[in-house]
Amino acid sequence: MMTLYIVLGVVALIVLWAIFAFNGFVARINRTKEAWADIDVQLKRRYDLIPNLVETVKGYAAHESSAFENVTKARAAAMGATDPTAKAQAENMLSGTLKSLFAVSEAYPELKANENFIHLQKELSDTEDKIQAARRFYNSNVQDLNTAVESFPNNVIASSFNFKKMDLFQLTEAEGAAREPVKVGF
Repeated sequence: MMTLYIVLGVVALIVLWAIFAFNGFVARINRTKEAWADIDVQLKRRYDLIPNLVETVKGYAAHESSAFENVTKARAAAMGATDPTAKAQAENMLSGTLKSLFAVSEAYPELKANENFIHLQKELSDTEDKIQAARRFYNSNVQDLNTAVESFPNNVIASSFNFKKMDLFQLTEAEGAAREPVKVGF
């Protein structure tokens, strides 16, 4: 009889552990999705600022049409990207085109003194900082989830219930953008 109680106790502990492990995965996934939503909000804010910035620069440097077209194309590609890897590639391209747009603005001192341009630069710089913070938060949550998916004995629950690793949101220099936010200067 004592052996039966021990076996039932061990089975109960295993079932409780499985429930806690499953719920832990659900919580990690939900935190990661919430962190991705934070990135998405900041990226949308960035996308909303870009047309105003382009129009302001156009007013002073209308003959720089290729720079404007590149920014517009990169913005559209970034807005259309869905998963973190594609989004990171598109964001790298967008950051590169924004750098070229700011390089164009350097040639126009009256543009650099324009109050609207200065305000847009500050807003974009603030947004870039928020994107970096949201990206760090997201990557931290993804790292936590990925570690749990790979660690024993949690990997048993992960594979049993089809919990998968998620991609980090990383900006790489190899794809044309620095790891730092777009620098907006005067």
